[in-house]
Amino acid sequence: MSKLKITETSLRDGHQSLIATRLTTDEILPILKEMDNAGFYSMEVWGGATFDTCLRYLNEDPWERLRKIRANVKNTKLQMLSRGQNILGYKNYPDDIVEKFLKNAIFEGIDIVRVFDALNDIRNLKKSIEVIKKEGAHCQCAISYTTSPVHTTEYYIKLIRDFENSGADSICIKDMSGILLPYDAFNLVKAIKEVTTLPLEFHTHCTSGVAQMSMLKAIEAGIDIVDTAISPLSSGTSQPATESLALSLIGTEKDPQLNLDSLNNTAEYFKDIIKKYQDNGTYNIKVLMTEPKTLQYQIPGGMLSNLIFQMKSLNASDKYESVLAEVPKVREDLGYPPLVTPMSQMVGAQAVFNIISGGRYKIIPTEIKNYVKGMYGTPASPISEEIRKKIIGDDEVITVRPADLLNDEYDKLKAEIGDLAVSEQDVLSYALFPQVAKEYFEKRSNSITYENLYA
Repeated sequence: MSKLKITETSLRDGHQSLIATRLTTDEILPILKEMDNAGFYSMEVWGGATFDTCLRYLNEDPWERLRKIRANVKNTKLQMLSRGQNILGYKNYPDDIVEKFLKNAIFEGIDIVRVFDALNDIRNLKKSIEVIKKEGAHCQCAISYTTSPVHTTEYYIKLIRDFENSGADSICIKDMSGILLPYDAFNLVKAIKEVTTLPLEFHTHCTSGVAQMSMLKAIEAGIDIVDTAISPLSSGTSQPATESLALSLIGTEKDPQLNLDSLNNTAEYFKDIIKKYQDNGTYNIKVLMTEPKTLQYQIPGGMLSNLIFQMKSLNASDKYESVLAEVPKVREDLGYPPLVTPMSQMVGAQAVFNIISGGRYKIIPTEIKNYVKGMYGTPASPISEEIRKKIIGDDEVITVRPADLLNDEYDKLKAEIGDLAVSEQDVLSYALFPQVAKEYFEKRSNSITYENLYA
């Protein structure tokens, strides 16, 4: 039995989960050399919401952040999270954008790309897998874990065989809601280990209160890699604490043999950083509260807080419990999609409309109509004729890979953004977040002009 490997998530999912992805590049850079000496298998530093937040809130170029991180991390693999054909956005992008985006990410220093699809539709991952492999990076395919009558162990085993046949280098059980219970984790890891020799990783969140127990059972069952976050950016809606797990395994054959001095120095550094976010109100104590209702309703922590906010803004806080109870019903109607971006937002919005409009499916968002039309892929369970008719009437349901309906867009977008984009990476930023990227480029070009003027 080999030692356990650790993926440190604080620089991506840790701060995304606890402080709305607000760590700046200047806050990240000073601690990188210390983290690089800790002995992690990899550090998740990019992807997810980091890209959008850099442009939208931090006035930073996400590509520049990646370059700077790579320049400071020499011993540890750098990892990113991508949503397959959605990349880092909320819709399907054409193949040329997916290809150029991943090529640039790998060129700038990403070693491992964890790629997943919200519906576990392998067709939405094929282009990404092909590009990652071609560019010589490690392709990790992730299961979007959920539970339902159709999401059985057999379902996941079939998915893993599809991943393997498509060229995956490793597999991740991605439990975005923190709902994989300890003994289920043990049994699932055992079952997967019987059918594949690919390395297996476990990613979960502490939201519901079971993550540490589930992680330990997954380790007992033979998991190869786990995701943890340095203590100041751990727990709550984030991952279990890195130091606590490392100390728990000392003296066992799974001991990850991390450098405890480096871990402690990293933790001390982030305690000071986190204090700033506590003082300015970004770090809300609510994100640290255990929410067992997550297990009952299968709702991720971020989605729960979002629903509370939505109901408040609609002056309908008294209907919050009704909306919670409606979410699993909508999910069943829609073929049991896993509640991960963008499906969690879509299912949540439909549940809110069903309750406050006084009738189920009286108001239907465009995204839900597109989903039922097959524009996001195929759900695990077929949508009933009755629900389909209610949502899209006699409109046709597509059966092809959704991205096959999209034309290449790069040249068109490059012409559209014009001189504001000074590189291929700028055009890709614009492709993913047009308005936000354009505003960033305009600010950048004004500041460059200003600096030149007074140089």
